[in-house]
Amino acid sequence: MAILDLDMARNSNSTAPPCHAHTAPASDQQRRLRQAECNKAGADADDPNHGHRPGAEEEEEEEEEEELLLKGVRHLCERRGITRLPARYVLPPSDRPAAPDHQRSSCPTIPVIDLARLRAPAERAAALAELDAACRDYGFFQVVGHGVGGRGMMMLDVARRFFDLPFGERARYMSPDIRAAVRYGTSFNQLNDGVLCWRDFLKLVCDDLDGVVPSWPDAPADLREVVSAYARSSRRLFRELMEAALEALGIGGPGAGEVLADCDAGSQMLMVNCFPACPEPDLTLGMPPHSDYGFLTILLQDEVNGLEVRHADRWVLVDPLPGSLVVNVGDHFEMYSNGRYKSVLHRVRVNSARSRISVASLHSLPPARVIGPAPELVDDVKNPRRYMDTDFATFLDYLSSAEGKHKSFLQTRRLLTS
Repeated sequence: MAILDLDMARNSNSTAPPCHAHTAPASDQQRRLRQAECNKAGADADDPNHGHRPGAEEEEEEEEEEELLLKGVRHLCERRGITRLPARYVLPPSDRPAAPDHQRSSCPTIPVIDLARLRAPAERAAALAELDAACRDYGFFQVVGHGVGGRGMMMLDVARRFFDLPFGERARYMSPDIRAAVRYGTSFNQLNDGVLCWRDFLKLVCDDLDGVVPSWPDAPADLREVVSAYARSSRRLFRELMEAALEALGIGGPGAGEVLADCDAGSQMLMVNCFPACPEPDLTLGMPPHSDYGFLTILLQDEVNGLEVRHADRWVLVDPLPGSLVVNVGDHFEMYSNGRYKSVLHRVRVNSARSRISVASLHSLPPARVIGPAPELVDDVKNPRRYMDTDFATFLDYLSSAEGKHKSFLQTRRLLTS
């Protein structure tokens, strides 16, 4: 499940579509946006030659511009020192992020789960109830007392230094192959996005760490050591959280044992993200509204906020709690829980002052595993089955089908909608 950049993400079916939702082809949209900007500004209005260059020259310039943009946001900023957002990043007005809500006291905050309480026998029951409520009502929570601490700080530091490398070093890992185990890229799905997202990333598949680490970047010199140590810590945390969540769901015995064994043998992918400072942040997004495909995602982020979670029909900005990790439920876990736990939309907004670094560790079961509602959570009276079984091949079919353009993956697997 972790072999595709989009393996663990599904499109939004909200009114604010993801960057690769239905849009005009890039070149046509770019021309229209540029023309609209020119009309609005009135610039060059008196120049009779403005907008009348030969078609071949215009196409050549557009091809050069597209080639530049696909090299990434960092490269664009380093080369040009831009003060205006290029047209390919400008969302339609209806899809742009609203101005931040400064009435922070009125905004809900996502729950905080202290693992120290989960590990204390006298407090475990209460902590499990809090975890269950967080997964059920929000689909997101922040974790403290996780013990990752220093490895997380080292991970953010080496990530920042990787994105600070000269473009030639980063470009060694650029590839059009979205199945590549190591891939440096930009946007959300850069080959298909009609409007690009203000994001660069390094994707690292972490299955069989001993086998894949030698293929990872060798600069900075400590990247392989630091990232592999963090990946192992994240996998241990995923296992501990899954064990607690299964207990909170009331699933024990052989059923829990089978799932936990699959967690130990499951897929893991690190998405190391860089969201540079943006000259016009209210016109674009760092990542579009989406939900994650797997079981749980564990997010490490620096002190710069940007993650927003959809809750109660509004976007809630997640303020990074010092030393915390953010965890969210994925599509697979919603299906396995028969809808009790929620895989919710989230997005990333950018700012004009500071670059933001985050590392998402996406976890799921082995690709061959068929996933459906847990038998313990299904009965014919109160809790009928709400989802069809699914596997990785089903998800690939969804991505390549026309259905994937109109429905979220969860919608295609639902048997009941309420």
